[in-house]
Amino acid sequence: MKNKKIIFIGVFSLFTIGNMNAQKKPYLDKNKTVEQRIDLLLPLMTLEEKVGQMNQYNGFWDVTGPAPKGGTAELKYEHLRKGLVGSMLTVRGVKEVRAVQKIAVEETRLGIPLIIGFDVIHGYKTLSPIPLAEAASWDLEAIKKSAAIAADEASASGINWTFGPNVDVANDARWGRVMEGAGEDPYLGSKVGYARVKGFQGETVADLAKVNTIAACAKHFAAYGYVEAGLEYNIVDISNSKLYNLVLPPFEATVEAGVRTFMNSFNTLNGVPATGNAFLQRDILKGKWKFDGFVISDYASIREMIAHGYAKDEADATAKAVIAGSDMDMESYLYVAKLVDLVKSGKVKEALVDDAVRRILRVKFELGLFDDPYRYCDEKREKEVVGSKANNDGVLDMAKKSIVLLKNEKNLLPLKKSGQKIALIGALANDKNSPLGSWRIAASDDTAVSVLEGMQQYKDNQLTFEKGVDLLKQKATFLTETVFNTTDKSGFEAAKTVAKNADVVVMVLGEYGFQSGEGRSRTDLNLPGLQQELLEEIYKVNPNVVLVLNNGRPLSIPWAAENIPAIVEAWQLGTQTGNAVAQVLYGDYNPSGKLPMSFPRNVGQVPIYYNKYSTGRPIDSDKNVFWSHYMDVEKTPQFPFGFGLSYTTFDYKNLKVNKTSFAKGEKVQVSVEVTNSGNYDGKEVVQLYIHDEFASIVRPIKELKGFELVNLKKGETKTINFTLTDAELGFYDNEGKYLVEPGTFKIMVGGSSDKGLQSGFEIRE
Repeated sequence: MKNKKIIFIGVFSLFTIGNMNAQKKPYLDKNKTVEQRIDLLLPLMTLEEKVGQMNQYNGFWDVTGPAPKGGTAELKYEHLRKGLVGSMLTVRGVKEVRAVQKIAVEETRLGIPLIIGFDVIHGYKTLSPIPLAEAASWDLEAIKKSAAIAADEASASGINWTFGPNVDVANDARWGRVMEGAGEDPYLGSKVGYARVKGFQGETVADLAKVNTIAACAKHFAAYGYVEAGLEYNIVDISNSKLYNLVLPPFEATVEAGVRTFMNSFNTLNGVPATGNAFLQRDILKGKWKFDGFVISDYASIREMIAHGYAKDEADATAKAVIAGSDMDMESYLYVAKLVDLVKSGKVKEALVDDAVRRILRVKFELGLFDDPYRYCDEKREKEVVGSKANNDGVLDMAKKSIVLLKNEKNLLPLKKSGQKIALIGALANDKNSPLGSWRIAASDDTAVSVLEGMQQYKDNQLTFEKGVDLLKQKATFLTETVFNTTDKSGFEAAKTVAKNADVVVMVLGEYGFQSGEGRSRTDLNLPGLQQELLEEIYKVNPNVVLVLNNGRPLSIPWAAENIPAIVEAWQLGTQTGNAVAQVLYGDYNPSGKLPMSFPRNVGQVPIYYNKYSTGRPIDSDKNVFWSHYMDVEKTPQFPFGFGLSYTTFDYKNLKVNKTSFAKGEKVQVSVEVTNSGNYDGKEVVQLYIHDEFASIVRPIKELKGFELVNLKKGETKTINFTLTDAELGFYDNEGKYLVEPGTFKIMVGGSSDKGLQSGFEIRE
């Protein structure tokens, strides 16, 4: 009875304190709507406090230790105590987050909680495959679940906002950040972006208040995937047709999914840095699309408008960013330093500041931070969730689904489970760090399951490992250039000896984990270091080679494509890499992935993509040189978009369109029969492409407009149905107006962008 009284008194006290807070701070009243609470809070804020909400700082001191003294750390700390910080990034872990949140909530005048951001790009501590690899699964439910796992771990560690998904459409493999997106196609990119937002945030805005979801951020707005020459931070110069039809659709899809934040990009568009681009942020995002979340700059991108030559000084950069619609400043230090004076001098309207702050507060209220600022600070949950068996099982499932079988001759795959002598060669085969990929800030080094460890689980074969050659000359890190070994071949002979005595050689080659990602542009897409030479030397002594690629971008592997009998694209698959690769190699999982980006024959073809435009001379009609081609290589990719094999085979037949002629607005029904004609159960990604044969703006020769991942048992046939509506049949003109024009359309349905069954229909006026 005594204990019950104590509990009652405790609850009563909390209730009383809550009522008192609601009286002193009416915006804490949970019975009011979010907009009503914002209306109550905004008038209480000074101009300085409003600008503080628009200021984001990077983690800057040991937050559980003594207060910093001197330098920018002390400045940031004092700003935090004065309510001049709205968000922090890279602060992680319950103890650290609680410490900074406590300052914001309990030491500032209004007690406005922080939103804590972090780069949860493909997982938090338990890592999924890199996003490009996930896109290769074409499995939207699996991708959504992967994002949910990441949100679960991040939220358990105090984080409530991720800077993802990256929905940059990109077709230039030289650009290292292709690893963060979904590849070259806007339709697939839109579906993947939508799925990842739902995975991070939940199905509705109300789900944001759940403890295991986090706010998502669509980036980079816009056109960052089209930087010239694939060069990081470079300019972008594209047509309106590309902007409206290729770049913007995945961003709009994230808005439709309910994404709560956007991040602008480092590049220029039409000569204007995206951070200061009102056309993008005001006219399209907040105007046409009615986005009511907030926009954050990329890291210091407001300040970088000075280096671009667009802003003359810090005050000018600040004004241009705010006026253009950038609501929060990530690490430029400019809003907090310059914006108050700009408003007081009349150069920036306070209404723009109010709009930005309203958007930021809206997301904080939606996350439930005002109701419980420490809702993400449960150490017990952190311990139970981060690195859990369930999360590891989830990322293993995602990793297996991301693997693409590119070639399988001589019946090398799947490997036999007993009686084989297998040589495993390549430094990456025994690497527990590289498979984690580039964006793994919260993960500990050397925590991936290596391919060697994965294959060692199959104990009835004789497995011998030799690295063959060191890939790196020195240790690679997130902040430094990756330096490769180009001279030391001392391991060649040992590798050749084990290969000569093996029935099958499995070689794990590719890029190191830090060779792709931000700041990792390349002009050479071949296997780095001495790996190509090692591959050719091993092939000489034993041609029964299975090449397993670990990489973060499409590679150029013409020699391997011609000579190596089996090639598996295994990307950088995260924590469970080795188990996923081994289960695919041994046939416990039948690969079903399809490429989300075309693989070039050489870097001279780049950018290369399936949804290209026809030229006036697409083929050699007069048997001369005056047609669109290369003199030294075929103009087709080595492996096209949508391509991927299985251990079984699939046959397509009976492609049907329900009519030959349709009125505008009428639905087009397409069906096809798909049969598993091989010896294994398997999954096939059935893909539908259209071609608008003539239009007011030239259309691509093929455009993906539908796909379905179908499970088929050996010998089974299923009828797959697609519906084409105005959403699939139209396009944007150069002013951004959506058109569905009368004319004839070709369709193609198959297992890749390069071949399939064909039919057609007409759209009438």
